[in-house]
Amino acid sequence: MIKGALKYWHSAHTKNLPSRIESLKVRFSALDQKGEEGDLLEVELVDMYGATSDIHSL
Repeated sequence: MIKGALKYWHSAHTKNLPSRIESLKVRFSALDQKGEEGDLLEVELVDMYGATSDIHSL
């Protein structure tokens, strides 16, 4: 029972890992490019730091 639950959890959390990482990289890149063109809003900075943190936590 525990083994089956663990297999389900593992497949649910790692199945789309590459696409999750890629979407975070795209979001970070867009904010980084916008930051090069001008100042980012505080909300955008928080989002950028959040994306970086999410990438590292995966």
